[in-house]
Amino acid sequence: MRRTTVSLAAAVLAVTLLPGASPTTAAVGPPDRPFPARIELPDGFQPEGIALGPGPTAWFGSRADGDIYEVSLRTGEGSIISQGPGTPSLGMKSDRDGRLYVAGGTSGTARVVDTETGTVERTYQLAAAPSFVNDVVLTRGAAWFTDSNRPQLYRVDRGPDGEPGATATTVPLTGEWVQSAGLSANGISTTPTGDALLVVNTTSGLLYRVDPATGEATEVDLGGASLTRGDGMLRHGRTLYVVRNSLDEIAVLRLSRTGLSGRLVRTIVKEDVPPGASFDVPTTVARFGAHLYLPNARFGVASPTTADYWVTKVRARAGD
Repeated sequence: MRRTTVSLAAAVLAVTLLPGASPTTAAVGPPDRPFPARIELPDGFQPEGIALGPGPTAWFGSRADGDIYEVSLRTGEGSIISQGPGTPSLGMKSDRDGRLYVAGGTSGTARVVDTETGTVERTYQLAAAPSFVNDVVLTRGAAWFTDSNRPQLYRVDRGPDGEPGATATTVPLTGEWVQSAGLSANGISTTPTGDALLVVNTTSGLLYRVDPATGEATEVDLGGASLTRGDGMLRHGRTLYVVRNSLDEIAVLRLSRTGLSGRLVRTIVKEDVPPGASFDVPTTVARFGAHLYLPNARFGVASPTTADYWVTKVRARAGD
């Protein structure tokens, strides 16, 4: 029977049993400060994606080599649980059975990792170069991946027990979708009703509602709000959080039930971050309780292979 939560002890055991896995750990805060506002990641880790729970456990992927790092949000302690393939691990989502779905960036791949053992259950070659498999969302029946270099999504079916299918299907983006000259499809989420997808174009700043059956995209009416530099997204009820990476901010939108319209209700900025935590190009977001957690990619930092990296915790407002 697969577990539904990941304990730190299991993570340490997984590192012990994984041949060739790096036991890298990061410094942690004092033990008398539960759920720290800043969680340290290993130097040179170069994070991009986050997946969380169930429970106060988060996973982060390295865009440098694809390693997967597991962290206790309660203590800030963590370790590498799965050694990467040498290609990026970008957007990630976890299911209730301990499977981690990972977007493979420039490799054009996606993979499914068992968070208990660190083993790779499935690998999918979604597209040949040039491709940039950037983010993923899980629905009841599938895992959906974006490609920032191509106007298409990739679907991996999931069985009634959550078991990932053996193959992936390409779904072209049609309708009102406009492919930008630079990176296009980035973050992906679902509408409040759960029957359609939401995809942000990071260059144009437009948000689209996508019919998963046909790939037909309809521009979401945001009342003039722009989501340029839109990266990872998280929907909580009818609230949609959109991380705007190099702007160091998170747009908070209130969506209609259908997801065809939305309004910007506030923006989370550097001044909202607790002292000592800070933003430095946050890329993706996950929520635990009343708090949001965001890894800082620090794009453009000097000496990225040795620089320090961290996760920032900020409070979500009541009603979000």
